Amino acid sequence: MSHPKVSDTDDIDFLIASPRQATATEGQRTQPASADAAHDAYTRLLHRLEPDPETLWRDAEPEVRRTTGVLVLDDTVLDKPYARAIDLVHRLWSGKHRRVVQGIGLLTLLWTDGDRHVPCDYRLYDKPIDGKTKNDHFGDLIAAAHARGFTPSAWCSTGGTAVWPM
Repeated sequence: MSHPKVSDTDDIDFLIASPRQATATEGQRTQPASADAAHDAYTRLLHRLEPDPETLWRDAEPEVRRTTGVLVLDDTVLDKPYARAIDLVHRLWSGKHRRVVQGIGLLTLLWTDGDRHVPCDYRLYDKPIDGKTKNDHFGDLIAAAHARGFTPSAWCSTGGTAVWPM
């Protein structure tokens, strides 16, 4: 068995550097010639890795200042209109479409100082499997931020209706 041609660090670096849509083909095109990684290497990498918020935090940690800035909680629906039987896809309210759609619920914690925006943590909303509501997940994100030493000047939801000074 040969060793993987693309590592999780390669993929993260590519995603950070990509200003727009990121595809496996574009990842292959931007790799150094010495890497010899086919676009399928990115697909295999994604099948090999489990989503892990701790990996995101390790990359974000050097970029944030825990005692300043604002922590933003975001609730996003990743549309999957043609999904038939895909894990994590449920019927969710979409503010973008102003109706219920098929999609994946992504809850994100983002740190910002006004100039920089750094995602620090996330949760996938899958109530039928884990039994947690979105509010439960947001509570987990806030608890994890406190455990990591965050003492921001404010918390904010992306809906613009809730700002909690610390």
